[in-house]
Amino acid sequence: MEMSAVLAGLILLGFGCQWLAWRTRLPAILFLLIAGLLLGPVTGFIDPQQIFGDMFFPMVEIGVAIILFEGSLTLRFREIRSFAPAIVLLVTVGAAIAVAGLAAAAHYLAGLPWPMALLFGAINCVSGPTVIIPLLRAVRPNARIAQVLRWEGIIIDPIGAMLALLAFEAIVLGSREHSGDLLLYTVGAGTALGLAAGFGVAELIRRQWVPEFLDNFLVTAAVVATYALSNQCAEESGLLAVTVMGITMANIRNLDVEHILNFKENLSIFLISMMFIVLSARIEWPSLDNFLAGLAILVVATLLIRPVSVYVSTLFSPLTFAERTMVAYVSPRGIVAAAVSALFALRLEEQGISGAHELVALTFMIIIGTVVLQSI
Repeated sequence: MEMSAVLAGLILLGFGCQWLAWRTRLPAILFLLIAGLLLGPVTGFIDPQQIFGDMFFPMVEIGVAIILFEGSLTLRFREIRSFAPAIVLLVTVGAAIAVAGLAAAAHYLAGLPWPMALLFGAINCVSGPTVIIPLLRAVRPNARIAQVLRWEGIIIDPIGAMLALLAFEAIVLGSREHSGDLLLYTVGAGTALGLAAGFGVAELIRRQWVPEFLDNFLVTAAVVATYALSNQCAEESGLLAVTVMGITMANIRNLDVEHILNFKENLSIFLISMMFIVLSARIEWPSLDNFLAGLAILVVATLLIRPVSVYVSTLFSPLTFAERTMVAYVSPRGIVAAAVSALFALRLEEQGISGAHELVALTFMIIIGTVVLQSI
């Protein structure tokens, strides 16, 4: 089948999933996952890796960067003054609890060696905005719950990617002794480039050095360039850079970003639709042992690890117990977990390290399980 026909079919299928989600008032991710599973592991109709070749992962990475930037462009500090400490704790203490708990579950329930289990924990400590935002649009909780979930989902994604890089380096290079320096360098490079890009693009727009009809083009080009440049300076810092860039632009006074936000939201819907279908189409059916282990990890992650991380992180916050319980229940994994697990699994396979297949299978079971449970 020709590439043009495949792309046309995927675009139409993505639109159909989005329309069906609108009609049923369920998050579109649920239907996109089902569509990808039907096209890939169920029928074997398409193989995204074969169709797109070496361009597959670069396209996915750039798509994730644009999605994270769009989400971070909605994060305004004035909206979270009363519960900002809770968000900070969720993406630091809460993330550490999630990584440790998920790693222990993967080691004892799935039999993964500790380095691989830590990589699994880092990948799956995230709470994806690609699922959270459509979920909030459908469920419509109160403003405090929505803000906490949205901020956590967007900020935790680049943090999870960086932690995954540290675990990967430990597996491949045995560089545990350098992990602290690597983390500081990655965070520093991503933050510095993100701030520079955010202020620079904002200044161009405010001074009207670019005509308004090119604003969206400028911002999209700047996001892609910032992501690529940051990754060249420090591996896996690109997601942090574009997130910092978006937050910076969102909080600059007298900068109108509504027209940019509207364009990026539409673009994100398109990218999410395409990427979830092709990534889920890459899944291979897990063995019975992996399937049972994945179910056990899903139960432990949903009923134990996530509630503990949320209740500890929000202990002294103004959130009520009912609000904290709602936040503890909602933690679906999304496109970043899917993309990062697939990317690192490919790198591990290239290094001849066993366990990569189990890593992807278990990650996608967590994604599918959390999306299905929390969507319905």
